[in-house]
Amino acid sequence: QVQLVESGGGMVQPGGSLRLSCAASEFAMHYYAMGWFRQAPGKERKEVSCITSAGNNKFYTESVKGRFTISKDFANNRLYLQMNSLKPEDTAVYYCAARDKWGIDPQEMCARSAAVDYWGQGTQVTVSS
Repeated sequence: QVQLVESGGGMVQPGGSLRLSCAASEFAMHYYAMGWFRQAPGKERKEVSCITSAGNNKFYTESVKGRFTISKDFANNRLYLQMNSLKPEDTAVYYCAARDKWGIDPQEMCARSAAVDYWGQGTQVTVSS
């Protein structure tokens, strides 16, 4: 069983920044594709960004391109999501995800949330003035 523990959520004004962190096992970091999904109130969970097991290929949903950056920190076994220029529509619970499939394309992982093997508990991000 893989445990994913998110942190870093909170409340920020529009235009502000937050960095989400997801702690995972060393094995998961090196061998699993990982990603971030989000769920706004009353809406279904949607993809935000995904990254390959090696951390060398990334996918971003159109609405966050140029504002969010996903990365893997192999030294500290953490997945990050740096979020800049935040907008009210970014308000949601953000979930860390991992998929046990070596070599999967990050866009494919993001497109199939039903196939995700492990989920974190979620962290709330609220963007409001």
